[in-house]
Amino acid sequence: MNNNLTETKRSIDILCVGEVLIDFIGHQTGVNINETRDYHRYLGGSPTNVVMNSARLGLKSVLIAAVGDDAFGEYIFKRLDEVGVDTKYIKSIDGTPTSVIFVSRSETTPEFIPFRKADYRISENQISKETLAKTTIFHTTCFALSKDPGQTTILNKAEEAYNEGCKLSIDVNYAKKLWDSQEEALRVIKAYCKFDPLVKISEDDMFRLFEQTLSHDEIFNFFHSEGVGLVCLTLGSKGVKLSQNGKGVIQLPAIKVDNIMDATGAGDAFWSGFLFAYIKEKPVEKCLEVALQLAALKLQNVGRLPDNINILSKLL
Repeated sequence: MNNNLTETKRSIDILCVGEVLIDFIGHQTGVNINETRDYHRYLGGSPTNVVMNSARLGLKSVLIAAVGDDAFGEYIFKRLDEVGVDTKYIKSIDGTPTSVIFVSRSETTPEFIPFRKADYRISENQISKETLAKTTIFHTTCFALSKDPGQTTILNKAEEAYNEGCKLSIDVNYAKKLWDSQEEALRVIKAYCKFDPLVKISEDDMFRLFEQTLSHDEIFNFFHSEGVGLVCLTLGSKGVKLSQNGKGVIQLPAIKVDNIMDATGAGDAFWSGFLFAYIKEKPVEKCLEVALQLAALKLQNVGRLPDNINILSKLL
C-alpha cells in the first residue's frame, strides 16, 4: 500500500501530531528540580520542537495540537507563526489551560514534572483525509500517545496516513509517569509500529520502557519483529546506531561538544535533521550525518536551535 515518496509531489513535507507545551527549564545547571530556583520559559513538546526545526530548515511543516484559550496559547501561536509553521489545524480550547512542564537543566536526560491540561485533547476532526493525502511524513511521539483522546486519534489517523501513502515516524520518548501502565504503553507502541514507521529511540527510553538493560540487538529485534523497517538508536555522547531490517547496522560517533549548554531537545534536533535529509531522499548514512550535526548544534544552545540552521539545508 505504501507508495514511494516521489510518486506524487506532496505539498506538506512533515505533519507533526502531538504535544505543544510551555517548558519551564531550570536556570541552574546540573541540579534536579528540587534544587532549581529559577526557570526560563520556552516553547516545548517534542513534536513542536521537530515541526519548528523543520520549518526553519525550509520544509513545509504543519502542527496538529491543542492549546488552552489563554496567554500561553497566544504565545505558542505567535512563536510558531514566526518560524513559518502552519498553525491552522491547532485547536484552542475554552476553559482549559495550556499544558506546562517543569524541566531540570542537565547534561543527560532531564527530570520533568508535567501539568497536562490541553495538550492531549487532539480530535480526529483536526486531521482530514485531504491533509493526509498531501503529507510526506506523519510524525508523533510516545508522549502524545500516552493519553486519550489524543491516543485514539493518533492511532486511527496513523492507519489512515499509512493507507494514503505517508511515511510514518515516531519518537518513542517513553516516560513512566505519563502512562497508566507499562503494558498499555507497549500495546500502543506495538499498534503504531504495525504501520512501519521510522523509529527513533534512545538508550534511556529503552531502559525505562523495558525496565532492564537490553542489548542493542535485542532492542532492534523487538521493533523489527513488530513490523518496523528502520530503527535509529541514539546513544548520547557515544553517537548513534541505525538498524535496517535485513540490511545490518550502521554506527556513527557523536560530534564532540566541549561545553554542553542544554541537552533538552537534542534528540528532537537529531530527528529533525534525520527526517529533513530523508525527505530530501538522501541515503541513510547521510541522514545520520545531518542528524548528528543538528544535535551537536542544539547541545551548544539553551532552549532552541539558533536561527541560522537553514545553512544546514545548503549542505545537502
